[in-house]
Amino acid sequence: MFCKATLLTVALGLMASATPITTKQGVSIPLGKRSTLQNEDGTFNYDKAVIQTVNTINKHRANLINLEKNVGAHVFKAGAFIKDLVTLPAHLIKRQAESLTDEEDDLEWAGTISIGTPGQKFLIDFDTGSSDLWVPSSSCTSSTCRSKSKYTASKSSTGAKKSGSFSIQYGDGSTVSGPVYTDTVAVAGVSVTKQSFSPVTTLSSSFSGDPIDGILGLAYPAISNLNANPYFNTAIEQGAVKEGVFGFKLASTGSELYLGGTNDELYSGSIEYHDIDTSTGFWQLTGAKALVGGKAVVSNFETIIDSGTTIMYGPPAAVKTFYKAISGSAVYDSDQGYYSYPCDSPPTVAFSWGGKQWTISADNFSLGETSSGSGKCVGALAGQDIGLGSNVWLLGDSFMKNVYTAFSFDQDAVGFAALA
Repeated sequence: MFCKATLLTVALGLMASATPITTKQGVSIPLGKRSTLQNEDGTFNYDKAVIQTVNTINKHRANLINLEKNVGAHVFKAGAFIKDLVTLPAHLIKRQAESLTDEEDDLEWAGTISIGTPGQKFLIDFDTGSSDLWVPSSSCTSSTCRSKSKYTASKSSTGAKKSGSFSIQYGDGSTVSGPVYTDTVAVAGVSVTKQSFSPVTTLSSSFSGDPIDGILGLAYPAISNLNANPYFNTAIEQGAVKEGVFGFKLASTGSELYLGGTNDELYSGSIEYHDIDTSTGFWQLTGAKALVGGKAVVSNFETIIDSGTTIMYGPPAAVKTFYKAISGSAVYDSDQGYYSYPCDSPPTVAFSWGGKQWTISADNFSLGETSSGSGKCVGALAGQDIGLGSNVWLLGDSFMKNVYTAFSFDQDAVGFAALA
């Protein structure tokens, strides 16, 4: 979650009032990619990984609370349940409170948006695993908020306060919470009006030292804490984009979020689309297979594609089966579900949804060496019960960095293509 500067491009397919615009437009935005959870010497940063896992579990705990409130628990997958809030070990809470983030190399996919009239700018993490937009409020006076850009309602001629409130709990015992507003929101020129969001008045110490100001969720309305259309759904409804599709390229360089279609300059061949289960509110594909060395070792499970995390997670028993197929693998940490394997003979790992096999590179599958010179690398797939269901896996950007990913509200589908 903690950033250093690189580049992310946010490009867009605009809806023209007369003739569709076919020329690609975009803007390069400082701060970009999330890299692996490694120290400078290439070893695995266990503490950072634990922090990310706790935040991921609590994010999806909140999503299930929202889904139950908005739709009903009857849509929960078998084995899904609302977990108790997971808390960080005391030493990690202290570490976050001290903002020891200058050494961090775990970055996030971020870009600039504006809210209000005239626009107030914010650096935002684009998250396909959540559905709400929040930024700090000028009423937030905590030490965490001091370094953030803050929304001032009185300075926007288009802002309006609504009833209700917004709240998410974090593993350090703190929360992100605030009132509900609507206002004009623009991302690289794709502007929508009366967008629901929260200017939060309390901000978790998890964000202390993190350059991002807030989060923009890109999943379905069903998991919205605000019980409102997320930004991109509003853009579709208001005709601000040409298509109800957005595409991600996440890489060391040239990372891009493309709004209103896909950028065919960034991938080769066609996009292989697969339908999602729309009842969950997630970008949740069914019928997945996990392959090692070209052979399916776990089959017929569901996968949520989540740009808001690095690590991939699967049910502990399934992940144990997965690693059994990797020669030399061993349990590295049973509590967190981490496994190791020989660095000099990395496995060929892929996922398939009934079409092509989408391979994860050796670099993207490794979270780093267990210790310097050990020759053992920690795998980017962890056995962890997130609470989303006994047959549901969560694929973060350790997977997404290997493909061009398209998210289509028009088709209720996720598609993959080979990177150009």
